[in-house]
Amino acid sequence: MDLQISDTDNAGTAAKRRDRVETAILLEATRLFAECGFEGTTIAAVAERAAMSKQNLMYYFPTKQSLYKRVLDDVLDDWLERMAHLANADGAPADVLRAYVAAKLRFSREQPWASRVYAMEVIGGAKFYGDQIRERVVPLLRRDIEVFERWMADGRIARVNATHLLFALWAMTQSYADFSAQMTLVLGQPELTGRDFEDAEQLVGDLVVRAVAAAA
Repeated sequence: MDLQISDTDNAGTAAKRRDRVETAILLEATRLFAECGFEGTTIAAVAERAAMSKQNLMYYFPTKQSLYKRVLDDVLDDWLERMAHLANADGAPADVLRAYVAAKLRFSREQPWASRVYAMEVIGGAKFYGDQIRERVVPLLRRDIEVFERWMADGRIARVNATHLLFALWAMTQSYADFSAQMTLVLGQPELTGRDFEDAEQLVGDLVVRAVAAAA
């Protein structure tokens, strides 16, 4: 009995240690992939940033492709989890649209490097991750479009191209992560502040609601 408890404890300790090490690796890998892209990032550079040997890192992620895929998996898991509950057909369109804008901006603020890794993969033609985007993002997009089209049919929002409405929402909100360097240059400050994101949420929300929901 004591041996079983000890084995269980040891397994739990090992799992926690693995989680800690993987978290450290993924944190540095995400930033490097965002800064340098897939081609410009090396396993050795990630290992150096994570303060471990290349051989040790490859115990957890044997190839750069496996590390890159895990980074993108985590990015997409986080993003989809935040967005999955927002397309509520029974909610007030203005409230749902504002919540959508707020959630996308929150992701840009809290996960800027992750957002940039995903953006760079897409800009590069989604060569490594196209299948996962088709399998996981496209169904969510279609579900949101169905909600918007139902609202249009019920006269709750103006008739617009729902697909391009979502594209516009993505562009307006994700730019606060992907192009923050340009924004901070224009603003003359080292980084975007909480006030910047609050102002963006208010403005983008107002634009979308006035153009789509208020027009109904």
